[in-house]
Amino acid sequence: MSNGRIERRVLIAAFLATASAITSLWSAAPGSAPAVFAQPGGFGPQVDVRAVAQKTVARPGDQLAIAIALEHGDGFHTWPNDAQVTVPAEFGTGFEPIPTAIEVVAVPEGATVHPIVWPAPIDVPVNYTGIPVMLPSFAHTAVAYLPVQISPDAAPGAMEFDLSVTFQACDETTCFAPETTTFRVAMNVDAAASPAQPLDPTLFAGFDPAAVAWNAGGGGGSNAALSACRAGQDRITFNVFGWTPSLNPCGTVGFAILLLVAAFGGLLLNFTPCVLPVIPLKIMGLSRAAGNPGRLIGLGFAMAIGVVAFWLAIGAAIAFIAGFGAINALFQTGWFSIVVGLIVGVMALGMLGLFTFSVPQAVYRINPSHDTPQGSFLFGVLTAVLSTPCTAPFMGGAAAWAATQSPAITLTTFAAIGAGMALPYLVLTMRPALIQKVPRSGPASEVVKQVMGIMMLAVAAFFLGIPIASALNTPPDPVSRTYWWAVAFFIVLAMGWLTYRTLALTDSTRRRAAFIVPAAVLAFGIIFAVRDLSSHGPIDWVYYTPERFASAQAEGNVVVLVFTAEWCLNCKALESGVLNRDEIVQLFESPGVIPMRVDMTNDNEFGQAKLAELNWYGIPLLAVFGPGLSAEAPLMFDTYTQQMVKDAVAAARQ
Repeated sequence: MSNGRIERRVLIAAFLATASAITSLWSAAPGSAPAVFAQPGGFGPQVDVRAVAQKTVARPGDQLAIAIALEHGDGFHTWPNDAQVTVPAEFGTGFEPIPTAIEVVAVPEGATVHPIVWPAPIDVPVNYTGIPVMLPSFAHTAVAYLPVQISPDAAPGAMEFDLSVTFQACDETTCFAPETTTFRVAMNVDAAASPAQPLDPTLFAGFDPAAVAWNAGGGGGSNAALSACRAGQDRITFNVFGWTPSLNPCGTVGFAILLLVAAFGGLLLNFTPCVLPVIPLKIMGLSRAAGNPGRLIGLGFAMAIGVVAFWLAIGAAIAFIAGFGAINALFQTGWFSIVVGLIVGVMALGMLGLFTFSVPQAVYRINPSHDTPQGSFLFGVLTAVLSTPCTAPFMGGAAAWAATQSPAITLTTFAAIGAGMALPYLVLTMRPALIQKVPRSGPASEVVKQVMGIMMLAVAAFFLGIPIASALNTPPDPVSRTYWWAVAFFIVLAMGWLTYRTLALTDSTRRRAAFIVPAAVLAFGIIFAVRDLSSHGPIDWVYYTPERFASAQAEGNVVVLVFTAEWCLNCKALESGVLNRDEIVQLFESPGVIPMRVDMTNDNEFGQAKLAELNWYGIPLLAVFGPGLSAEAPLMFDTYTQQMVKDAVAAARQ
């Protein structure tokens, strides 16, 4: 461990000890409220930590573990590791837990360590603030495992692993100063040794070697190594409306298959309601260059590069920016939705002819021509931006796995998603005959442009309405959905304009019917759809907090946890098409079933923590918990049907 880190921990301990004395005096004052305070380490029986190797003698190529056991005294517990820490709302915003951390300080040559396998926390009762709550913690004997792989060509002799364990012990009312303990775990490498049994079988009973993504070639040296299996799992399972294919991403072949799956998920993004509205715009833009194949291909590649560049940026944010853990995290910041809404609105006004007036040159830079390389590139970026509120089958699972990997693997996987999304536009540019029939000039072309411009105003109303409604919202009340009527207004206006201009431009009954009938269907359909979308539906949702969730589980209920957001159109489609149906509504009203909603419209800290706990990235997500299921293995779906929901609830009840 570096001297700087040791000094910081000493300073933290000293500060907490001083704060403890001040807080103790305050808490002793008559009428003072209970408070959490810290005392110096070693105050009473707290936590004993030990590190034990599974074998004292290993052979080259062996796969084993080092157990780090935290043995808690009666009434004591420690905070879980950082990925599992959940701070109840009752503690207030100033409460800063100190997660349990295990640092691998030194790894000997010829060995590789893999990600730590942490124990699951358990709920313990605490009363830090005068309000009793159940707090997820490590308690009793909690054992973490450090998987170790010995290289097949490891030299015989001693191996020593240096570890550092930091934890903060607490009892029911008090948290003590953090402590750091260091260990040196030794073993010998001997090719002639016979297979050895664990020295302490009970201590290693919870270690499952099959759940570790060991490198196929064995260890490679000091801290090397976390290949395409850094997630600590050897298979990825997808769930596509009940179909559950899986693949092993380890190794060259497995990783190549994963990239193909990620690209296919990116391809499917083009068919989500987030992206479909802008595809006709790009086809119209490309049609102007259809007579020049070389120029057409150049524009297509520029747009493809824009799409891939955005997805690479998302991958980089997940890999390098702390706290950015989901594809659609951008939309949890109100400013991003506002920026997207304004850009789309400016584009729409440009399509409607506003730019024939004198406007600032900056506006033209925001809305460049589709038939220029820079315009195609920026349109590719915009298309990818509009896709982020939605997820597609296969893409979510691939992205979730990639987010836990090394930066190189994360970036490669997200580039594959972008390449898959960009593929249709490349196909269009390489096959000019597919778009040559699109009108490039004349009244018909102008009408299409105007109608799409009004439709883009509907998209802008959607993105601008969400942050406005959120700003007027008082949690935990649900966000108002009246902005959907603004969306409906522009869609009905677009269909009305299409009908009016069609009647003016053609006398052909067949042509009139071809445009007016679909326009009428869409106009009336959106009114009926928005009637449902603007309401909160027939389900009596419980809005998620960690305490409500823990209480529902403690009472033995089945909890159907639904992650959603106002900007998530996939979520809206699943809610309307599956959850709001009579059979599911009746199921959620039955005794022992709690429908719980996690609203991710804004920066929901507790919702993000729950997603991380479930090792999931992005929404939609439906997770079912219950006494018939393991607490660590709920049934989870990003796409689902009514029957899948009913089957999951039935399984959770058993």
